[in-house]
Amino acid sequence: MIDIMMFLLVFFMLVMLKMIQGTGLKLELPQSSTAAKLDTVTVTVGVEKDGQLHLDRDDISAPQLTARLKDMEATKQVNVTIAGDKGVEYESIIKAMDLVRSAGISSVALATDAH
Repeated sequence: MIDIMMFLLVFFMLVMLKMIQGTGLKLELPQSSTAAKLDTVTVTVGVEKDGQLHLDRDDISAPQLTARLKDMEATKQVNVTIAGDKGVEYESIIKAMDLVRSAGISSVALATDAH
């Protein structure tokens, strides 16, 4: 019984290491030798290879994303990190940035895997 529990513990730890820290999104980020670690990330917008958007852990459409970010920005300043899967089209990242900026947010960063 202990062996099964240990296996499950190790399995879930490995799965969590593959996810972007603090978001639960399983994306393979591109690498960057000059990436800087941000002190705080308020909101993460994930973009999958098929163009699907995520706000933190939730699937979301483009209009919903803009509306939710506007609501958040109305109460406090929001910092957004866009995390695109390694194989995502550049156009999808730009569209996500446009959605974030159309919500009135100017603090936008791109997530990479620092190597």
